[in-house]
Amino acid sequence: MSWNDFEKDCPDLASLGFELLNRKIAYLALLDEGGSPRIHPITPFIGNGMLFMFTEPSSPKIRDLQRDGRYALHCSVGGDDRLREFLVTGYAVVISDKEIRNQAVRIASSPVVLDIYVLFEFQITRVLVVDYDEEKNRTIHRWCS
Repeated sequence: MSWNDFEKDCPDLASLGFELLNRKIAYLALLDEGGSPRIHPITPFIGNGMLFMFTEPSSPKIRDLQRDGRYALHCSVGGDDRLREFLVTGYAVVISDKEIRNQAVRIASSPVVLDIYVLFEFQITRVLVVDYDEEKNRTIHRWCS
């Protein structure tokens, strides 16, 4: 399911995800060639109904995602007046369509995105949000496609 579909189905969680993930440092978990987990700090972008990232062509992320597209993406926790976690899982797909790529480049509007970079869209299957109040009590929200 695309970010657009997730946003239509669950606008409140999508809004929080946008706040916590878009253009922020997040942690992408993938499986390496031996099946071991590997964590990559990334800066995801959200726009045009997509959750996506650009990555340079020599990155091990590409090999990991081409071999097994499953991923988990977790926001950086803290930094504001309350603790919140946002975890999204699903399957990543390479986007080679030039029009979609051009839209993604405009959304990212970042000097670090080069023409040679590979564009991945993160399709979403599950979202988990953990929200802590002032007394550190937690509320958990779950969403599945």
